[in-house]
Amino acid sequence: MAGKFSVEQLQLKAEAIREDIIRMLEHAGSGHSAGPLGLADIFTALYFDILQHDPKNPDWAERDMLVLSNGHCVPVRYVTMAHAGYFDKAELMTLRKFGSRLQGHPERLKLPGMETTSGPLGSGISQASGMALGLKMDKASHRWVYVVTSDGELDEGNSWEGAMLASKYKLNNLVAIVDRNNIQIDGPTENVMPLEDLKAKWEAFGWHVIEIDGNNIEAVIDGCAMARAIVEKPSVILAHTVPGKGVDFMEYDFHWHGKPPNHEEAKKALHELRTLKGKIKGEHE
Repeated sequence: MAGKFSVEQLQLKAEAIREDIIRMLEHAGSGHSAGPLGLADIFTALYFDILQHDPKNPDWAERDMLVLSNGHCVPVRYVTMAHAGYFDKAELMTLRKFGSRLQGHPERLKLPGMETTSGPLGSGISQASGMALGLKMDKASHRWVYVVTSDGELDEGNSWEGAMLASKYKLNNLVAIVDRNNIQIDGPTENVMPLEDLKAKWEAFGWHVIEIDGNNIEAVIDGCAMARAIVEKPSVILAHTVPGKGVDFMEYDFHWHGKPPNHEEAKKALHELRTLKGKIKGEHE
């Protein structure tokens, strides 16, 4: 399921995904807003253009593998999977409910198509490195492993242990995408624990580094294509995104890292998303 849509169609999908993120978070009454909204373009590009996958056969043996390291951002993955046909969109309203398959952090055994259970931050790069090494050992050179990680979780040493392993084994079938939105739960990343020079750090660990605008779907697609062309080392895409993308009162505000909108906030957010922050006027406005 790759390359079937135009960039314009993908942009419309990303906006629809943002709207459903707001709806499901409001209904749940808990969850994370800023990260999922900022990641909507990346996940749209992954599920509707980049990944080789089959929603009707989630365990397809030839599929690419996608690891979500920052599991708290899973609302964007749930919504994108529903839009791609993994399950009915109505199930989105069960987010964080008792017994639901859509828990606040993803559970691999509950939801087909979810490659890992995630929650403890910093684990995804190590997990994805192991998967990529396994595919190398199986000589499955046609399959790729993608891992989405937050910038804040790069504070965790485990991230860099995985990065070292991937470099040692020249895992060119591994593509890491860092959501560089510059916020974490306690504030701006550079105040909490400075990460820069992030590009130089990844290069020092033996990775090929690509920097893109992570809210530009075409740039995401092109960035992944460039990463797949690197043959001697793993690649990392530093995707600069806007936390809370599309909703004025959420953008760049770290307080929305782990907070859902209430009814009035959701209503305002949906209006902004539907009208592109007022750029589109309805006949009664």
